[in-house]
Amino acid sequence: MKILHTADWHIGQLFHEYDRTYEHQRFLDWLVHILETEQIDVLLVSGDVFDISNPAAASIKMFYTFLNQATRANPDLQIIITAGNHDSASRLEAPKPLLESSNVHIIGVVERDEDGEIDYKKMAVPLHDASGTTCAWCLAVPFLRMGDYPSIPDCTNPYTEGVSALYSEAFDYIQQNKENKQSIIAMGHLHAQQAEVTDLDKAERLIMGGVESISANAFNPEIKYVALGHIHKAQRIGGKDHIRYSGSPLPMSFSELNYKHQVIIFDLDSEIHNLRSIEVPLFVPLQRVPFNAQPLPEVLMLLEQLPAKGGMVEKTPYLEVRILLDGPEPALRHKIETALIGKNVRLAKIDVKYPTSTSEGAEFVTQEMLQELQPIDVFAKVYQSRYSTEVPTDIMQLFQQVAQEVNQAGE
Repeated sequence: MKILHTADWHIGQLFHEYDRTYEHQRFLDWLVHILETEQIDVLLVSGDVFDISNPAAASIKMFYTFLNQATRANPDLQIIITAGNHDSASRLEAPKPLLESSNVHIIGVVERDEDGEIDYKKMAVPLHDASGTTCAWCLAVPFLRMGDYPSIPDCTNPYTEGVSALYSEAFDYIQQNKENKQSIIAMGHLHAQQAEVTDLDKAERLIMGGVESISANAFNPEIKYVALGHIHKAQRIGGKDHIRYSGSPLPMSFSELNYKHQVIIFDLDSEIHNLRSIEVPLFVPLQRVPFNAQPLPEVLMLLEQLPAKGGMVEKTPYLEVRILLDGPEPALRHKIETALIGKNVRLAKIDVKYPTSTSEGAEFVTQEMLQELQPIDVFAKVYQSRYSTEVPTDIMQLFQQVAQEVNQAGE
């Protein structure tokens, strides 16, 4: 049985306000091709299919068109999809009864029976070969929210211990219902301990200060492979080759400028074999000018040397401009946009840096000192802290003028 693991598609996502429909469509077209040429038996999508819980109609259409094309190209293909934290679990699951007739299984909501016990049967998906014989089982766990996992009394960390308990109980359920030679794999959308994160992961994903990190020990050692989603950088966890994030198929930030995105493929029988990654093509390049921040005049010269527009707009590279300033530059964006007129780039981000402060340490301000400070003193200190230089005379005169007008208005 040949399995492909992917996650974190984020269909509908904007890249610095630019629509990514072209990139997502190209990726899905590429994935259909890979599923067919590699003769994949099972496709695992470990969460965050969409970027928002209420995706646009065009995004939904793109997703279901992919499912149709993938199953038509490979009629025996099984697809297992779990909801991520960006997905609406119930909305993603809504067409489940229809899709299961095509061997597409979507698990979004953790359901409970009339006694309030977790229904593990729903998360236990049998994996069968072309003849319909069950060869293995997939423990398909979606992103777990409060109330989804067992409540552990008198524990130190209700989340991590609850999630670990859910995986343990779900594994026991499958173990009791499977035949001896049938292997078990698992899916999860979570933040694992020691996971290396990108800039975007730091901004969006670590919402609980790290207490939500799940240990690799939460997964029973008898589980042959754990297909994770949530962190956007492909990597193995806990030094274990079989516990992996596939990473996102598209770049999510400029920190991924030289990073190769991928999907993961492996063979499964009693063990996993031939585990390897396939690089996802970069459909729209990321470009950084200059590579290290330089003063504005030098940057403008470099921008003016960029090639002229040409080709498809959708393929035009995203551009990050890095600038070193020693003070405020009110017309900064206008100057950059003017230099880029007619150039074959799309300005996505302006990264401004200032000279490193030479001060030996932060000044401690007491309550008494604070009361003695005048607005002009505060302004001077903030300016010095941000730009590592004294306030220029013309800016200081403007500030004094504004301060005087405010005082007169208050009187």
